[in-house]
Amino acid sequence: MTHSILPTIALGLLAAFVLALVLARLRIPAIVGYLLGGLLVGPHTPGFVGNSAAAGELAEVGVILLMFGVGLHFSLQDLRKVWKIAVPGAVIQIIVASLLGTWLARSWGWPLLSGLVFGLSLSCASTVVLLKALESRALGKHPHGHIAIGWLLVEDIVCVVVLLLLPTLAAMQGVQGGGGSTLLTVLKLVFLALLKIGVLAALMLFAGTRGVRWLLHEVLRHNSSELFTLAILGISVGLAYLVAILFNVSFALGAFLAGALVNGQPSSHRILNKIEPLQDTFSVLFFVSVGMLFDPRILVQHPVKVLWVLAIVLGGKTAAAFLLMRLMRFGNDAARVVSAGLAQIGEFSFILASLSMAVGLLTPEGYQLIIAGSIISIALNPTLFAGATRKRLPAEGAGVLTGR
Repeated sequence: MTHSILPTIALGLLAAFVLALVLARLRIPAIVGYLLGGLLVGPHTPGFVGNSAAAGELAEVGVILLMFGVGLHFSLQDLRKVWKIAVPGAVIQIIVASLLGTWLARSWGWPLLSGLVFGLSLSCASTVVLLKALESRALGKHPHGHIAIGWLLVEDIVCVVVLLLLPTLAAMQGVQGGGGSTLLTVLKLVFLALLKIGVLAALMLFAGTRGVRWLLHEVLRHNSSELFTLAILGISVGLAYLVAILFNVSFALGAFLAGALVNGQPSSHRILNKIEPLQDTFSVLFFVSVGMLFDPRILVQHPVKVLWVLAIVLGGKTAAAFLLMRLMRFGNDAARVVSAGLAQIGEFSFILASLSMAVGLLTPEGYQLIIAGSIISIALNPTLFAGATRKRLPAEGAGVLTGR
């Protein structure tokens, strides 16, 4: 029996809280507790069965606020400091992980584009997990930590572009025929997608920034905390909806762009303080809803496939990042911080996987493999990161960023 939304929220949040509290004592990230809490109230475990459809609707709000927060935290200034390292490193690592994932999926008989989306999902590290790992070792303000954060920002940008291209990829998968007509159709789809990116970026940069600045200025004149909170929700959810409808893209992309617009505004710090409690609450619901969709039978039915996924996430990605850092003449310390910090997949992987499944680019089996790989890699990451950064790092100085 499927219950209504209120018991689902109540028991889902309670299970997430209890499990996160228990796992915190084991130094395992709270995200794992949230996912397992969702599993307990989902249809794949005995006992209470929550309303997955209603939870999924709430999860959409969680995705919007989560992506709004990512855009709000996005800092070109931070990226500018390390762009010579982060941009080539992140792009090459994403290519390596995507190729490995595509090769693996093709060996299982999946279509090429399904394999590509699968590989891209395995390349996206979790912002929450990385920041917590850096904080646990007091590396958040260390130059090595700055490189890891900049690296992750580039990954986020690539994932945002992929979100925008998902409808185009789905349309390309549906293109049939032969010869020049197929090639012409594909080129037309790619051109339209690039044109859409340009128009959307121009509107957001010129019209959007001025509009948001004016709106926030008007709200602040009234000195009302409630109105200010409502304005934040209106901007995040409203812009996400408008962008999704007008440009046929995902709510997640619209929310990210809305957060990026607000970022840099004079009141951005106040907005961040207001949005964080809402973002945290709905983010938990998002992870709970993902956990509700997870079928643990994938671990029994396809253990070898799960191990291959973990080999790419924990082995391929980590080795690629470490070697890239060494090739850019950084020391072992910096290479270990970056490679170990990114040895997991998280919220962007869920968003990419769920949206890809919705447009027919990913099978339910692929989705389950991504969730399984995420849960296990996030659970193992604190131990891996602690082992990789056991050595005391040098204080900030001229030689740290160069590794010399």
